Amino acid sequence: MPAEAAAVLAPAFKALGDPVRLQLLSMIASAESGEICVCDLTPAFDLTGPTISHHLRTLREAGLVDAERRGTWVYYRARPAILRQLAALLTVTPAAAPADRPDCS
Repeated sequence: MPAEAAAVLAPAFKALGDPVRLQLLSMIASAESGEICVCDLTPAFDLTGPTISHHLRTLREAGLVDAERRGTWVYYRARPAILRQLAALLTVTPAAAPADRPDCS
C-alpha cells in the first residue's frame, strides 16, 4: 500500500476503533433508505445526545459519513467509496503457490 493511501485511510480506521462509532456506522450504512436520522440513532445507545453527536462528528471528520441538516434533525449517510476502499484493504486474496516452492506446513 502506498504511503499516500495509508495516510488517507488511517483516520477512518482510527475512527472505527471505538465500539460506539463502529455500531453507528453499521446502523448508518445498513439504513434501508440509504440515510438515517440522528433521532433514530440516539435511542439505540445508553449515551447522551452530545456524546452521540461527538461520535458522529468523528465519523464525519474521518470521511466515513456525510450529514445533511433538515430542520432540527440531521440525517447521515455512509460514503460508499471509502467503505469500498476499507473493505478492499481488508480482503485477503490468497496468492497461488508456485509449483516449485516447497510446502511450508
